[in-house]
Amino acid sequence: MQHWGAPEAPAETTTRLRPVRTRRPARVAAAAACLVLGVGLIGGAVTGSWLTGGADAEAAAPTGYAEARRLWHSTPVDKLFPPTLKGDGAGPGGADRVWTRVAVAPDSGCAKALDPLLLKALEPVGCLRLLRATYTDATTSSVTTVGLLFTEADAPAMNALRARFSTEGLADRTDLMPRTYPAEGTVAAGFGDRQRASWTVRVLTDVPVVVYAVSGFADGRAVADPQPAGRATVAGATNAPAQAGLGHEAKGIADRVERGLRKTAQPATEPPR
Repeated sequence: MQHWGAPEAPAETTTRLRPVRTRRPARVAAAAACLVLGVGLIGGAVTGSWLTGGADAEAAAPTGYAEARRLWHSTPVDKLFPPTLKGDGAGPGGADRVWTRVAVAPDSGCAKALDPLLLKALEPVGCLRLLRATYTDATTSSVTTVGLLFTEADAPAMNALRARFSTEGLADRTDLMPRTYPAEGTVAAGFGDRQRASWTVRVLTDVPVVVYAVSGFADGRAVADPQPAGRATVAGATNAPAQAGLGHEAKGIADRVERGLRKTAQPATEPPR
């Protein structure tokens, strides 16, 4: 097992991710999984339970799917959440961006880290472990929390959830915004729920992970009209998140963390030659 690095500054929390007790969920028939995924957001899943994949689910997953699921505790923090992210051309008008990591959350479950309705939307794929970090831009005027939610689902369940997010527009709903990760003693200390300005949520299908990012102003100002990154990055958008480039912040950081995850997972998910 590899260790997450030591703190790069007193203000940053950087912890080794801890393995959790192996779960032995009951096998779930494919028809039942499809039924759960097809019903409404609130009534679709059994309250308080997580849909998990058993031996049959692992067998149905792509080569290396189970290995990719273990990356949350076998990969150093600096590889999943680099201390510095370069965003060449990632800002408004193709401007370059550089983001610096200011805090890394201890690995956790999802119950306290996600809003209840987003938790409900993601319930069909389960929550194995959630990893989070917060970044600031070069001017320290914006802050962004990025998260990697490692799920318990198999490939069909991840595909079904991605399709549902797409067809129902769940990633653009303000009541499904991810929560922030503020950290005392950092520029993100005042980054709470009311400060959320722009966000993105992506359900991946080549690895069992949901990637999200949420951005806001570093000065702690509340945002009355948050906008999903897809809208806040459209040319000509005039709302506050768009004008401040916060949609680009959320999208740019999520893009780079997602790419890093895929690069790390590639050896595990490639079929043997």
